[in-house]
Amino acid sequence: MKLHDLAQKLNCRLEGRGDAEITGVAGIEHATAGQITFLANKRYIPLLRTTNASAVFIEEKTVLERDANLPPVAALRTNNPYLAFAQALEFFYQPPKYKPSVHVTSVIAPSARIGVGAHIGPYCFIDEDVEIGERAVLHSFVSIYRGAKIGAQFFAHSHTAVREHCRIGDRVILQNGAVIGGDGLGFAKRADGSWYKMVQSGPAVLEDDVEIQANSCIDRATVGETRIGRGTKIDDLVLVGHASKVGANGMLCGQVGLAGSTTVGDNCIFAGQSASSGHLHVGDGTIVTAQSGLPRDTPPNSVRSGSPAVDNKDWLRITAALNHLPDLLKRLRALESQLNIPLSE
Repeated sequence: MKLHDLAQKLNCRLEGRGDAEITGVAGIEHATAGQITFLANKRYIPLLRTTNASAVFIEEKTVLERDANLPPVAALRTNNPYLAFAQALEFFYQPPKYKPSVHVTSVIAPSARIGVGAHIGPYCFIDEDVEIGERAVLHSFVSIYRGAKIGAQFFAHSHTAVREHCRIGDRVILQNGAVIGGDGLGFAKRADGSWYKMVQSGPAVLEDDVEIQANSCIDRATVGETRIGRGTKIDDLVLVGHASKVGANGMLCGQVGLAGSTTVGDNCIFAGQSASSGHLHVGDGTIVTAQSGLPRDTPPNSVRSGSPAVDNKDWLRITAALNHLPDLLKRLRALESQLNIPLSE
């Protein structure tokens, strides 16, 4: 594809020669001639001096310093270079397509209803009273329990499970090993100290355009429901506890854990290995930075860091102060010695 054609398709402003043939996309450090890369962080501008890419997606406002000793890199100017890069990927790589079919090893209950154009792969199991919309793909070893209701264009990779009576919207993707609606941690303690297992009666609900990545678990509720809002993306090895609610267009990164009955607003981000206590409310637009633990409610549009998590600005000051603690301790001991007063006790 010619660079000027790519610019037109993605509504980018071309800066430089447009007759270069673009054959693929790559990161800025690994791109070769014929490939296009992207620059979304100004820290990587120096890499434009060494990249072998033929072109780069770059922000409109970013100023490039041209080096007369290096061949110029053509630029596609856009307000969102990373998004343009993501869209360009689709011109050069297409994932496998799955023709409508039902593999002979799959087991489908007589009362199950499956929409037109579905692909049911090897060793899949679909239980009684299941409904699945049109153009669904169940890759292999997928289990759909009794009474589950699933929308159109559902894609379940191998070894995923959707438990009884769960509800899934349109265009939902489950990556390998995801479990939707497994039992939540619901146990009542007996007088003798043993645990009595509580029936987990409430389904997990995934709204439209949700993606759950590998080996993540969305637990069902004891009563009520667990709900993941429209467009939310959940990374690998995430646990959403029973009766939790996550709003629209959120992102839960790898190894995040939400304790039971957590309510997360719209457009929230939990970075890797962050977590929340149960029964708390996270306001819309909140960001919880990596390895932070929320102990209490947060207002909208807040940034929380640390464990227990505090306002990010306070946390930055606290962590900066930690670097001075050895010197402060040394000065305190010297002061104690001068005054003969044990100030540190």
